[in-house]
Amino acid sequence: MTTEADTATRPLGRRERSRQRVHDSLYTSALELFAEQGYEHTTIDQITERADVARGTFFNHFQRKEDLVTTWAKLRQEKLEAYMESSLSHTEDGTTVQLERCMLALAEFNEAERSLTPVMLTAWVKSGQPLQEEQEYANHVFAQVISAGQARGDVACDIDPLKAGSMLRDAYLGLLYRWCQSPEVEVPLHIELRALLRIVLTGILSYPSRPATG
Repeated sequence: MTTEADTATRPLGRRERSRQRVHDSLYTSALELFAEQGYEHTTIDQITERADVARGTFFNHFQRKEDLVTTWAKLRQEKLEAYMESSLSHTEDGTTVQLERCMLALAEFNEAERSLTPVMLTAWVKSGQPLQEEQEYANHVFAQVISAGQARGDVACDIDPLKAGSMLRDAYLGLLYRWCQSPEVEVPLHIELRALLRIVLTGILSYPSRPATG
């Protein structure tokens, strides 16, 4: 399970390390309880009891329970952005390949936390996060991929990357919601997302072949 310690980029002092351990313990304990009994049925007292700290310690790290949802989303954002930054450095790869990598990464994040994702996604939506964020991270990453494709010449120049990114993000979230509501999934999420991407990139209309001209 991902913890915020994974995002550290510099050595920490003893006091900082101790604080980080408590912070990570609270965060990990909370996610375990959310997966076991749901977000709304989990109390701060239960979280601090599992983390084996005093109740007041929680508020030294998080102002409210909803901040745990924000932290979860932020960590995913940082993970996806780091992954796609590395992917976009391979400038020889086309837009289709880059978007497939992005969808695969998103699928892996969700499939790795199969019992937790539905709980956190519901809490994230109920907290109003999708509406509060000016540019949700998946939208931003999709837009980056499309902009890079325009620079290479394999994406039409009259496409607005932000609008296209928003469309891809909305399609991704819609499929993710359905996936979360179906505990018994026959088709893996990454397969579903790849099929979605194919429809977005190629369209749904068929065009009759034109007769060959002599």
